[in-house]
Amino acid sequence: MNHSEMSPGTPGRLKVFLGYASGVGKSFRMFDEGRRRKERGQDVVVGAVQGKITAEIEPTLAALEVIPMLSIRGTTVMDVEAILRRRPQVCLVDGLAYDNPPGSRNAHRWQDVEELLRAGITVVGSVNLQYIEDQRDAVEQLTGKRVTQVIPRGFLNTADEIVIVDAPTEKGTERRTALREMALVLSADVIEAGLQRYLRSHGIEQTWGMHERLLICLTPRANFEKMIASAKRSAARFHCDVLAVYVRQQSLSTLDQRQLEEALEKAKGNGLQAEVLDGEDPVTSIVQYARAHGVTQIFVGHSAKRDLGTRMFGSAVSRLVREARGIDVRVFPH
Repeated sequence: MNHSEMSPGTPGRLKVFLGYASGVGKSFRMFDEGRRRKERGQDVVVGAVQGKITAEIEPTLAALEVIPMLSIRGTTVMDVEAILRRRPQVCLVDGLAYDNPPGSRNAHRWQDVEELLRAGITVVGSVNLQYIEDQRDAVEQLTGKRVTQVIPRGFLNTADEIVIVDAPTEKGTERRTALREMALVLSADVIEAGLQRYLRSHGIEQTWGMHERLLICLTPRANFEKMIASAKRSAARFHCDVLAVYVRQQSLSTLDQRQLEEALEKAKGNGLQAEVLDGEDPVTSIVQYARAHGVTQIFVGHSAKRDLGTRMFGSAVSRLVREARGIDVRVFPH
């Protein structure tokens, strides 16, 4: 048995397959990763399997060593002690967000994973976007479904690698597009957290952040307070400027116009450089402004509702993502 990748005192690495919706195939990708690692000569075991095994997964799972799970109060939990005794190089954990019943070694499965990582075992796991603690409310607004079991964002930020599992969709395209965009933003934040850890551990001073410039697009009914708060956190991290704009449109109702004016004043009150843009096409106006001012990230709200125009021609946010090529677009559902 080859344990060359493990050494006492060296923590294992965490790789997470993130699904933005159920059924995109994150568990299959995770188990297939385990199969390929085994074929490369790594010592791989399966530590946790979700209740229902699909026909697609069965052949891959049959080719892997599975550590039997324990049953506590009628609930299956990972046998952490057995995995530690077995001491593999890699442990596959399907469904990171499960809670363990009273009497278990740890209260949550992600805490089981932390124990394996501390022992030097690399963990490859899977989780859906809705089970990330600080994403749960936003996903609920889009899907109408609320989950009770979550993993903290702090745990996810310790991941050394995160993979978004994508899949073509035929139904609910707009909603799934919004979920996918949320997953992309989350993935970028996790990667950034890993970079920050690397810089700190190697005593490297961060200088590239000074070139960042953020732009908040104010639109009716958008959660601009959340966008402003997020932008200010990023600005504090990157030591960069934050701009805010809205595009004046004749078609806006009096209420929408009033909301935009209030949002603009709040942006100014938070120390942001705020402006009103004129232009027949809001997306074009925003992209032109962003490029002229050296913007690197655009923050924009997105509604999950789909009217006839959206179904026929696509959402303004989708257009913005396409036309702002080279600029990161962060989407905040409302």
